[in-house]
Amino acid sequence: MIKRLLVVESPGKVKKLSQILGSDWKVLASCGHIRELSNEGDDSLGFVMDGSNVRCNYIPRDQRAKETIQKLKSAVRQVDEVVLATDPDREGETIAWHLKETLGLREPKRVIYTEITASAVQSAIANPRKLDQNLIGAGLCRDCLDKLVGYKGSPLVWALNNGAKSVGRVQSATLHLICQRENEILAFVPQDYWSVWVDYAEGFRAFYKGTVDSAKDAAEQEPETHDDAKVGNSPETPESKRVLSEAEATRLVEEAQRHPHQVIHFEGKIVNRQPPPPFTTSSLQQAAGSKLRFAPDKTMIVAQKLYEAGLITYMRTDSVMLSPEFCASARKWLEQNDPPNVPSQVAKHRSSKSAQEAHEAIRPTDVFRPSVQLRLELPDDEFNLYVMIWKRSIASQCRAAQLRKTFVITQSGSLLWSARGQVIEFYGYARYWNNLSKDSVLPSLQQGQTLKLENAGHEQKQTQPPPRYSEPKLVQLMERKGIGRPSTYAPTVATLKKRNYVELKKDHLQPTALGLEVDAFLLKALPDLLEAEFTAKMEDALDAISEGKNSWQHYLTSWNQNYFVPALSKAKTVVASSPTGKAHVITERKYETSKTRCPECKNFLAKIPSSKVKKKYFLKCTKGCENVVLFWSDFNKTWQPPQAKTVQTENQQKPPVKMTAYPCPVCKKPLEEYSYIKEGQSKKMLRCCDPQSRKDTKHKDVAYFSTQKGWWSPKFGELNC
Repeated sequence: MIKRLLVVESPGKVKKLSQILGSDWKVLASCGHIRELSNEGDDSLGFVMDGSNVRCNYIPRDQRAKETIQKLKSAVRQVDEVVLATDPDREGETIAWHLKETLGLREPKRVIYTEITASAVQSAIANPRKLDQNLIGAGLCRDCLDKLVGYKGSPLVWALNNGAKSVGRVQSATLHLICQRENEILAFVPQDYWSVWVDYAEGFRAFYKGTVDSAKDAAEQEPETHDDAKVGNSPETPESKRVLSEAEATRLVEEAQRHPHQVIHFEGKIVNRQPPPPFTTSSLQQAAGSKLRFAPDKTMIVAQKLYEAGLITYMRTDSVMLSPEFCASARKWLEQNDPPNVPSQVAKHRSSKSAQEAHEAIRPTDVFRPSVQLRLELPDDEFNLYVMIWKRSIASQCRAAQLRKTFVITQSGSLLWSARGQVIEFYGYARYWNNLSKDSVLPSLQQGQTLKLENAGHEQKQTQPPPRYSEPKLVQLMERKGIGRPSTYAPTVATLKKRNYVELKKDHLQPTALGLEVDAFLLKALPDLLEAEFTAKMEDALDAISEGKNSWQHYLTSWNQNYFVPALSKAKTVVASSPTGKAHVITERKYETSKTRCPECKNFLAKIPSSKVKKKYFLKCTKGCENVVLFWSDFNKTWQPPQAKTVQTENQQKPPVKMTAYPCPVCKKPLEEYSYIKEGQSKKMLRCCDPQSRKDTKHKDVAYFSTQKGWWSPKFGELNC
């Protein structure tokens, strides 16, 4: 007789939990959210604000949710006790509340665990708690906020009549970051500069640093930080202090050649590089994007499968804390497999201020689980992500890496030159998570040592525009600016792509013309909604509600009355600013500039996107020369104007067909000489003169082409007559 029912979110957990709990338990899944705000009431919001009170009207999300509810109600009637085990976050707590309300549960037991292992689940069952009303309030407030902004704000962009679909509390602020960067790139004006260097016979290159009077102490070095969004470990190419003219660069080279060189400062020291913290949701998405080339939403889908399989802890977290049990287990693994890497004291990592410290970082549930066995059991994506999580977790418990850093300053006349070196003395954590730059060796030098100049020169360079954001970099930026929370990073990026506001080009996010137009309009209509600080304050308010520091109903009604209602009224004046009533946004559509100049005005032509041409764009002059349009010719490998189409009139006759004395190898009728155009060139071939015979499949290979020796067919060979 089944006595107890455990309700979880994902059906992927059911089998594993059933094995752990045994036959006394029935495990069912809600399949995520079962209810949503209805589309009833004013503006179809599904909730009513009356003074400082909010009344919500929730309904089943869809037909599947209705069937799930009926199945759960039937199961509730057959058991003595119901335990809610939805995910351990704000969203999971809200789903548990919906289950309580829908199933008519009075005081259900709520259990949480961050890993699906026997010990964690059984411990959670033994220590249930009540539903957290503060977390539920924050979840309900977020529901209402998102629908309020979406349903009230989206009609504003519909008036643009350009295909724009939605406005969002987190979505629009994130789009603004991407559009801001794009506008910086479009406004960027490159400048030439020169990097000046000297090569010494002792075996190293130094770069111009300044003069004795103007140069500051060059021994200052910026501390290295762990950047999970960075691709590769290569250091930036060293450069000199920027020289702004070739004449000055030449003068510096000549002065370097005139004066003797000597070492005036040499410094060498051992620097400890502390291990990185274990993964949070954000850093996991960044690392999976840079190392495995996963989109944020794919990272979360794969991580969800690993969690449901009991292989990793819960994957939505902003904490870097690890349980004492795991730390002890990781230390034991290191003692058995890598004794030199066992630290005397594990590095301490700080979570963000808003992190929920009750959660753990993302880590493997069993550090001793053989990877050889998992390699056979898991698909490639799941295995690769698991190994990455395992390596990062172990690395966080290792000794620091040790780097021998060297720094030298040389002098010639009044000029100073500098060079840096780095050698990895002890890899430490980098054996598992290598984010160290490669060795760059400087020779051992002495203070006052004379150096032999081997060569001196300069290299012309050009300033580069800021790069577009990759998906990992965007997630990193969202976290730094407080836009969204761990559960919203991936869906937000996915929504922007789905709405056609941004597109992924060469692994970087670029706003579409639609995205730029929507952002430009919102900058006039609802500017606060685009500010990262504004959106971050809203997230902080939700966190305060979840901690019991504020009433969610009071916050929502105050925010709506004091900010959103006046803001919407102002925004509607932008929509009504044109005689047609449509939103009127004065924006000049900006296109990427090509390196080809207009043949008339000599300005650089714009790249106009088009899916109908092979290169996916054509060139057009946007400076007033309306008839200048160029298309790429694969034959000539140049940009050319479109060829005029020739219209054949009734009076025009086809060129006469020349009959030959050669017989068709199939039907023995004469072959005719046929002229045609291929790749812009006039060509000739021989084919059967009978049109009806040419339709016969036996004639499909009857085609002779001109060669230096005569006529040749791929099937019938040389034509001899």
